[in-house]
Amino acid sequence: MKTLLTIVLLASSLAFAQDHAAIAAAEAACGPKDVKFDAKQDATQHPAPQPDPDKAVVYVVQEIGEVQCKGCALTKVGLDGTWVGANQGSSYLFFSTDPGEHHLCLNWQSRFETRSRAFALANFTAVAGKVYYFRARIFPGHHDYSFDLDLINSDQGKFLVAISAFSNSHPKNQWTSK
Repeated sequence: MKTLLTIVLLASSLAFAQDHAAIAAAEAACGPKDVKFDAKQDATQHPAPQPDPDKAVVYVVQEIGEVQCKGCALTKVGLDGTWVGANQGSSYLFFSTDPGEHHLCLNWQSRFETRSRAFALANFTAVAGKVYYFRARIFPGHHDYSFDLDLINSDQGKFLVAISAFSNSHPKNQWTSK
């Protein structure tokens, strides 16, 4: 019986260590935890830039489906450890990046800790002159939410950008906003 208990305790401690490694990997793709964003949907503009010949353009389109509510589902988007913007509700943002391998992160910005722990990750290899579309979806669970972040084809991506609002975001000033 003691042997069985020792094995169970050892296995659970190894699983716990693996969880910390996964969390560290997620945080490495994202940005600093203390950075918060303001984001609003802007229906007056609908930018859709084409990439410079030496850069790639990445779109992140957020679909929140039935989670519709005013002021909810603000998600920060990170690339290679730096926050690049945020989506508010069903909206999209875009940014340019250098060619090469990249790690994309989505993190729910919320005052509720359980929501703030929700991450989605993806990696891709950008090619200069190409456009990449990622779809972010939020799935409500029994007691929490989960995210899905997928690279989608350009036809679906262009369609989702066309029917979505542009997300105008900027980091909050940590000294004046909470």
